[in-house]
Amino acid sequence: MPTLQKIVIRDFRNIALQELAFSPNVNCICGGNGEGKTNLLDAIWYLSMTKSAFSGGERFNFRHGCDSFEIGGTYTMEGNLTARFSVRSNAGGEKIFKRDDKAYDRISRHIGVLPVVMVSPADIALVSDSGDERRRFVNTVLSQMDPVYLDALQQYNRLLLQRNKLLKADVRDSALLQVFDEKMAILAGPVFERRERFAQGLVSVVSEYYTRISGGKEQVGIEYRSDLRKGPLAELMLAHRERDFIFKYTTCGLQRDDFIFTMDGWPIRRCGSQGQQKSFLVALKFAQYELMRRGGGPAPALLLDDLFDKLDTGRVANLLSMVSASDFGQIFITDTHRDRLSPIIDSLTGERAYFETHEGTFTRQDG
Repeated sequence: MPTLQKIVIRDFRNIALQELAFSPNVNCICGGNGEGKTNLLDAIWYLSMTKSAFSGGERFNFRHGCDSFEIGGTYTMEGNLTARFSVRSNAGGEKIFKRDDKAYDRISRHIGVLPVVMVSPADIALVSDSGDERRRFVNTVLSQMDPVYLDALQQYNRLLLQRNKLLKADVRDSALLQVFDEKMAILAGPVFERRERFAQGLVSVVSEYYTRISGGKEQVGIEYRSDLRKGPLAELMLAHRERDFIFKYTTCGLQRDDFIFTMDGWPIRRCGSQGQQKSFLVALKFAQYELMRRGGGPAPALLLDDLFDKLDTGRVANLLSMVSASDFGQIFITDTHRDRLSPIIDSLTGERAYFETHEGTFTRQDG
């Protein structure tokens, strides 16, 4: 499994220049709010997913007054081999990703090489916001596990963008639209099938983790909704063509898919308490971690940002005991209070490292 030995960060968010060496097992990043703990986790995420874990433009990743940033990581890979990964992004829109100093011809080829899962306070958007956030979550998981899915989705989205430009220009070229529709339908099938399988496989694992975390008896579920349940996409797009001309964008397809999170048959955003929603979201992310670990690829790194915001100390200890075993991946966890975190971590493993954070500077404090 890929293990991050060392990271070098320059001008990323509030981090001016840092070089840090990590434990192969558990790494604890402590410090006050706003000091940079989440930014360090986001830098690790960026090295895996080629973008920030948080919404917003690339310009928000540059340290104030800077017009570029760089992140580099040295990893132990399968077979105990060492590999170096780096990214440089600038305000001109150029982004270069490299492995062992050789640039990828397509950045998307990097997705899945360094699998990762993050649990953060921002996850609440998965419950409270639109289907865009839930699709993004599913895409993040499946893209790391299945290159065929990622390729089909990227091609579909490129065609969707071109089709929408045509509609916005009010070009009523039915023959050209038919070409788009047929190509998009071919790509949509595999994406739809993989999303459906994933949703079906996720439900039982989420339910198991939810029971462990909350102790509650509520029945949680995930309902996958898609236009493609109504028939082949090409036929649906033909039936919606006049509607598309009126609205000047594509009104059916994968881009409208949603995943409805339920509790006892009702949408959790409407019936779940704040505590139930937080417990569900943690269960969802740990279930993602479990499915990725079972999927045949390397175990993901697990980034736990402010987990105590969601769960009490006892439940955090139970979860960490499950994922600190040797067959799980590397763990990074943040908290505002080391004295709350260290008793749990020290009881689980001697293979750990502590870092204190202050204004984007990280100091290792073992012992």
